[in-house]
Amino acid sequence: MSDITPETQTEAQIEQIEEDFEASGALVGIIMGSKNDMEKMLPAEKYLAEQGIESEVHVMSAHRDPAKVTEFCTTARARGLKVIIAGAGMSAALPGVAAAHTDLPVIGVPILGKSLGGLDALLSAVQMPPGIPVACVAIDGAKNAGVLAARIINA
Repeated sequence: MSDITPETQTEAQIEQIEEDFEASGALVGIIMGSKNDMEKMLPAEKYLAEQGIESEVHVMSAHRDPAKVTEFCTTARARGLKVIIAGAGMSAALPGVAAAHTDLPVIGVPILGKSLGGLDALLSAVQMPPGIPVACVAIDGAKNAGVLAARIINA
């Protein structure tokens, strides 16, 4: 499905994608590269819930399952999402890959890894080429990603 864009999606394809990602009226998609990142990403979900903003949380790796990331991001707008928060550690490709496959705002959350103090993840998220923007919060700054997503939605 990687060649599907919001403009070329059929109604049946959108319905299948909604089933795959359990579309629920969420406005923010929170994705992370590993289930090990869940604890560090939950503050974003918690903040959004406190603000009455529904979110959906998924684990998907830009390296291990790039097709799933592509499908999620290319269909995000059609499923009603307004912002994607992408958290990843080490090489942190997920925020950039997400931004490359959607025109929605993408907020990167660099996650502290076992080496380099999270600097590798931070630089991977902020050093994007022109035309592929990723907003970036602090290392392990998922709560601020939730705050920023809420501000974007409420702007």
